[in-house]
Amino acid sequence: MHSRTASAAENRRGAAGARPKVPSARAGDSERNTVRDSVSSIGRGPTPDENAPQKKSKESRDFSTTEKRIERNTTTTKERLVRTRSPVKESKSAGNRGEVDKNRKTGPESPVVKKPKEKEAEQVPWLPQANLIPHTSAPLAVRVSVPPLASTAPVSLQPQPLRDMTVTEQETAMIDDLLYVFMGYEGQYVRFADSYNPSEEKDRLAGPEFGIRPGLDPSLRDLSMSMLKMATHYLAITAFVEVQSRSEFGSVNHALCAAIRKLLKDYMILIAQLENKIINDPAYTLHQMHLHTIPTARSLFHIYGLAQELLKRNSLVEELDDSMDEDAFDVDNILERLREGGDLQPGSMTKKRCIGGSALGLITSRLNLYAGDPTAQSLLDMLLQESSKPYVTMLNDFLHHGRIKDPHSEFLIGERSGIKRERMDEDYTDEYWEKRYYIRDREVPPQLEALKEKVLLAGKYLNVVRECGGVNISNNISSTLPQTFSDPSFLENINSAYTFANASLLELLLTKNSLRSRLRSLKHYYFLDRAEFFLYFLELSSSELRKPHRAVNVGKLQSLLDLVLRQPGSIAAADPFKEDVSVQMNDMGLMQFLMKIVSVQGIDQDNPDAALSFQNQTPAAPDQKPDDKDLNGFASLTLDYKVPFPLSLVISRKTVLRYQLLFRYTISLRHLETLLVDCWSEHSKAVSWTTRSSVRRIEHWKRRAWCLRSRMLVFVQQLLFFCTEEVLEANWKRLMGKVDEAEMLEEEQDNGKGEGLGKRKVKRTVDELMQDHLDMLDSCMKDLGLTQGKLLRIHSKLMTGCTMFATYTANLSRSLYAADPSLSSSSSSNNQTTSPKPPSSSTSSGELDTARLSRMDDTLQRYEAHFNRHLKILIDSLNYYAATETVVLLGLCARLTAAEEGAGGKEREGSGISGVGL
Repeated sequence: MHSRTASAAENRRGAAGARPKVPSARAGDSERNTVRDSVSSIGRGPTPDENAPQKKSKESRDFSTTEKRIERNTTTTKERLVRTRSPVKESKSAGNRGEVDKNRKTGPESPVVKKPKEKEAEQVPWLPQANLIPHTSAPLAVRVSVPPLASTAPVSLQPQPLRDMTVTEQETAMIDDLLYVFMGYEGQYVRFADSYNPSEEKDRLAGPEFGIRPGLDPSLRDLSMSMLKMATHYLAITAFVEVQSRSEFGSVNHALCAAIRKLLKDYMILIAQLENKIINDPAYTLHQMHLHTIPTARSLFHIYGLAQELLKRNSLVEELDDSMDEDAFDVDNILERLREGGDLQPGSMTKKRCIGGSALGLITSRLNLYAGDPTAQSLLDMLLQESSKPYVTMLNDFLHHGRIKDPHSEFLIGERSGIKRERMDEDYTDEYWEKRYYIRDREVPPQLEALKEKVLLAGKYLNVVRECGGVNISNNISSTLPQTFSDPSFLENINSAYTFANASLLELLLTKNSLRSRLRSLKHYYFLDRAEFFLYFLELSSSELRKPHRAVNVGKLQSLLDLVLRQPGSIAAADPFKEDVSVQMNDMGLMQFLMKIVSVQGIDQDNPDAALSFQNQTPAAPDQKPDDKDLNGFASLTLDYKVPFPLSLVISRKTVLRYQLLFRYTISLRHLETLLVDCWSEHSKAVSWTTRSSVRRIEHWKRRAWCLRSRMLVFVQQLLFFCTEEVLEANWKRLMGKVDEAEMLEEEQDNGKGEGLGKRKVKRTVDELMQDHLDMLDSCMKDLGLTQGKLLRIHSKLMTGCTMFATYTANLSRSLYAADPSLSSSSSSNNQTTSPKPPSSSTSSGELDTARLSRMDDTLQRYEAHFNRHLKILIDSLNYYAATETVVLLGLCARLTAAEEGAGGKEREGSGISGVGL
């Protein structure tokens, strides 16, 4: 309780000449006892109390005459409640006990009277204490313990009941109480509700409910209750500032609390002004106080509403929902939290927090909600601007320096510090570019929702430039950067920073790191545009590549490749990047690898390249065994290419993987073409094929074999021509056109350095260039039909049939030699002149081996049927996918159809001739 002997209300009463108000219960009891004493003294004459001043001790003699009169009037109260004197003197001064007390005045005291007085004397006095609270992470939080509740005070300190006062006295008492309540303390008649516990943080954050003691006039009660809401809001806001100022709630909340603290200072100035008004104006009424507090109460109402929303989202008042954070089970976020010293206690990873951008978004939403209230608009706008200052500071640091200073994880851009540039020398994936910086969607304020991608790219570009030391970015920072969202140069600052960062990184990639030369080198090695050096390598390593892929000596192949690349006169000898090329052997065949990519189900929309993650995975054993037996070095050969930073951002692992797939596809076509050319050489030089047989059936069989070999060779050559000229070269030229456009833009910007950065127009960005490179490779794979499962299966069967026919040519030659009687007779005559050995029965007789010839005919017919059937299915599929997927397949479909019709006419012509002979 608070001492009010010299309060403003008493001064007003003294000035008005009214009866002084006694604020304690003792005064009320004294008045009532005085009335009873005066009434009882009328009938019985003078009482022993009249001689009481003569029997007092030395202490009472020091009082003045007025004090003695007051002491006489309040004797009964002091006897019954305070007990500051001995029981003997107090019993003598009791003047209202009747005739029995007068007869026992001089006799021995009764033990019945002494017993309750001894119990009352043993009561423990009320001694409230204040303690210091331990330090918290909030530097300006109050450290004094909560004062005790008024309900725990003893009865002796209770005030006079309101029902015993006049309306004027009640108004005076309420004005005096409200001043204390406005400052957060309980009054004599206005107290906290019984449900409020000031030691509970949730109760303090929600704000206390106040109750007025009974007996107050209804009009005064209504006015008082309307003003008590302001006190509730003030206490809740004060608790909010102390809680939200803790370190875990971030710099945005800290700035918001600092702005609110300034407003609360103005609130306390208002309380001081009200007190001064009450002291100096005796006619000041409760209604006037209510009118003076309305604007401030309205402001506190808006701050209270904002504070409650923030507390709800921080789960400090009540839980909004039971949903977990979307990043709770993100492995990268968990590892990053552990690196920063966090823990994995239950609930620590799933508890949502409203900090940073989400807090700014909440203020913005309330600003839009109260768009029609000018007072709320000005107040919330001021809070938004003050709380956004640390956020805009982080934004400027990221835009102009490429680094993030965000200890509380409240910025819209997150950084995984575990992903470093040093790791890219060992594994040059695009992890550094795609995963190191990411957007926190929950921390994006509405002011940056449309610019978040541009902010991310600008910071990423500058970070790469800064780590490579390419450009001195400190000289290009404006001296006056925006500090808040409402700054007129806010949008211009982001656009100019993005333009400068993009131009800096383009210059670093195209000029200092020779991106164009790197891309041309990739074309030489993977697209084989000048393939004489690689054909020479295949010729030298053919004996090694015919082995099973597990038995191939990769070191020997690498030595042969280095020998070929350094051979004088080769196109690769002048390549400055030939040291980055190496030989690599795959454990999985090309078609099996592509079929695994195509058959992936449920690809993540945020990571569409997840299908290519099979590159470093080992397939299951049941699926791997059938291919392991037939997979030789030619089918598993590929090239690897090392790319230094920062070119590895553009030529990333997923782009190199696509290059390898296209390379393996091209090599398979070239290798099959080589096999069929060798088959043609066999048919042109072997005696069994060049010697005209006397048996028309054998000649017809030869023509069928020649025609099938020719059709297969035309098929492979048409595929190879379509792959190299109409797909790879066409897409490559389009990519180079876009690179040239970026270089021209860079030259224009270099010539116009005098102009401001904000006036430059960005035609091509680094991300667009990276996406163009990736789109080029994807278009090549799509145009070649490597992304359709049906086309892959048909193509695989055709390639397998052609390969088996080309490798079976030697067996066909031996079978033909044994089945042709003319060859047998010529060989036997030669043997007779040179050797006395007798020929076999089949050759010596010169008869036709019908059974062998039938088997040869059946074998060739199976090859023909297989090739014709699958070629027809391929043409029909190409027509379908040309209409539904890409029109580029129409060119291949037309070429294969024309080649098939020409070969079919020759085949029908040959069939007619042989039919006459047979």
